[in-house]
Amino acid sequence: MSAEYDVLDMARRQLDLAAAHLDLDEGLKSVLARPKRQVIVNFPVVLDNGEVMCLEGYRVQHNVSRGPSKGGIRYHPDVDLDETTALAMWMTWKCAVVNIPYGGAKGGVKVNTKTLSRRELEKLTRRFTAEINIVLGERMDIPAPDIGTNQQVMGWIMDTYSMGVGYTVPGVVTGKPLELGGSEGRIEATGRGVVVVAQEAADQMGMSFEGARVVVQGFGNVGSVAARLAADAGAKVIAVSDAQGAIYNPNGLPIRKLEHYAGIDGGIRNFKDAELITNEELLELECEMLFPCAISAQIHEGNAGRVKAKLIVEGANGPTTPEADLILADRGVLVVPDILANAGGVVASYFEWVQDLQNFFWEEAEVNERLSKIMRNAYRAVHHEMMHSKTNMRTAALIIGVQRVADATVRRGIFP
Repeated sequence: MSAEYDVLDMARRQLDLAAAHLDLDEGLKSVLARPKRQVIVNFPVVLDNGEVMCLEGYRVQHNVSRGPSKGGIRYHPDVDLDETTALAMWMTWKCAVVNIPYGGAKGGVKVNTKTLSRRELEKLTRRFTAEINIVLGERMDIPAPDIGTNQQVMGWIMDTYSMGVGYTVPGVVTGKPLELGGSEGRIEATGRGVVVVAQEAADQMGMSFEGARVVVQGFGNVGSVAARLAADAGAKVIAVSDAQGAIYNPNGLPIRKLEHYAGIDGGIRNFKDAELITNEELLELECEMLFPCAISAQIHEGNAGRVKAKLIVEGANGPTTPEADLILADRGVLVVPDILANAGGVVASYFEWVQDLQNFFWEEAEVNERLSKIMRNAYRAVHHEMMHSKTNMRTAALIIGVQRVADATVRRGIFP
C-alpha cells in the first residue's frame, strides 16, 4: 500500500487542512508547502569485488525558520525525492509541535543494504557524506539514524564531516555511539515517547493502561522498544509483527524474549508459543491500543473500517492515510498522530545536540525525565487544541506546528 500511496500529496493535504483552520495567507501557505532546498546526488562506490555501483541519494531541507534543519537518513530501495520531501515536511511540524528549535530535513540513498558488506556500507556512507557535506553542519543541518541506518553509520558521517573541516564536530549528527558524543537514552527515545503519549491518551479517555491489550505493527527499534516499555508498564502486548509477518497470543507475548529473534532469518515468526497471522490481520485484531510502527499508509480506506482498536498511536511516519483518518474519526477512534507520537526521537536528538555543543553530558534518568515532560506537555497542548477547534488530533497537532512555523517565517520576513 505505501509504495502506491503519494505521501507528498498526503503531507500537502494535511497542510491544507491546518491552513484552512488558521486562515493562512496563500503566499505563506505556498512557502510552507515547498522545501527550502533539495539536493540530489549520484555517486560511485567501489564494491569488494572491484565492481563500481552508482547510487542516487537525497538531502531535503524543508524549513529553517525556527532553527537548523534536523532529520534522519534512510537507506532503502524505495527511497525517492517525493517521499524524502514529505518526511522533511513532517519533521518541520514535529519539531514545532514539541517546541524544539529545529526545522525539518530528511535524507536517503536508494539502496538495498542487505546486499552490502560492512566495508561497502562504510564506503557508501562516507562518499554520500562527502557529496552532501556542503549542506551539513551542527548549526545548519543535523542528520540522525532512520530505516537502514544506525549508530555506526552516524559515527562514519561524523568522522567524514570532521575530516573535511579539520576538527572533531560531534554535534553534526545525533543518534551516534556514546563513545563519540552520543546521549544516554537516545536509542529508546522514540519508543518511549510512543508509550508516554499512549499513557496520556488512555488517561484522557478514562481507559486503564494496565491490562490494556496492545498490538504493535513493526518490531524494529521503535516497535520493539514501545512493546517492551508498554509491557513493563502493565499493558498486555498480544501481537507484534516484523517484515516476515506477525504473531498473536491473546494471553500476551514475552517481549524481552522476542527481542532475541529480531534480525535473524525468519524473525519473530520463529517464536513457537504464538499463532502466525498476517500483517493485515494484525491491524484488525480486537484490542484497546494499536501502535503502527512500521511504514507509511498501513491504515487506509480499505481497512480503516475494520480496525477495532479504540486508540491508535503512530510510531511510524504517515501510517494512516487522510481517507482513513475520516473513517476512524467517524467511528470515534482516537488517533495520536505521528508528528506528536513519534517525536520522542527528535526530542532526545535535541538533548544530544545540546550536550555536544556544551561538552557536558547527562545521566539516562535525566534524559528520560526531560523527554517524558516534553512529550506529556505536547500531548496536553494538542488535546486542548483538538477540543478548542473541534477537530481530530492530527489536525490539532498540525494547527500548532504550522502556526509556530508560520509565525517564525513571518517574524523573520522575506529578504531583501
